Amino acid sequence: MAFVVAVAQRKGGAGKSTVAANLAVALAAGGARAALLDTDPQATLTRWHGLRDASRPLPFENPSGWRVPQAVDRLRRSMDFIILDTPPHADTDSRVAMRAADLVLIPLQPSVPDLWAMEATLEVAAAEKRSVALMLNRVPAQGRAAQEVAATLAARKLPLLAASFGNRTAFAAAFAEGLGVTEAAPRGQAAAEAQALAEAIRRESR
Repeated sequence: MAFVVAVAQRKGGAGKSTVAANLAVALAAGGARAALLDTDPQATLTRWHGLRDASRPLPFENPSGWRVPQAVDRLRRSMDFIILDTPPHADTDSRVAMRAADLVLIPLQPSVPDLWAMEATLEVAAAEKRSVALMLNRVPAQGRAAQEVAATLAARKLPLLAASFGNRTAFAAAFAEGLGVTEAAPRGQAAAEAQALAEAIRRESR
């Protein structure tokens, strides 16, 4: 049975689609049967998937509303992991996607606005009785912002993954070609970060 991860964050621009795509690709590269679902009406992942070469198959669907749990239930038996990209709002569609998940993965940039936006996602996950994990995304190479946000999360006893994504052009460049960083530059630092996130999610699934 598949382990289902909903990548969710109320704030737009937090990098949900980049995280979801790279997580699914990295899991698949590690030998897992991974599927990717785009439940966001903005359809960013749908456009990304449309750019992929046929030689890089990745099970993909773009269900919405009540079709999301149906798609998840259908894929559970044949997949090891199902990754859902969700709408950037605490609305009904986002709630439905989280309800279908085993884990809600909340990416946030190391900033106060992202911390504020995180609250609504935590509230929905708690209401749906879903486990959560947080990860830092677009972490700058310099400055103390990431450490300060991590300290804030630790003080609140929120589960922050050790894996994080740096603020690297490799993520954007790969995404623009319908690729994950483990495909575009498998020996790069961004690929190492994607692989670390995939390993963290594997541990969460056990």
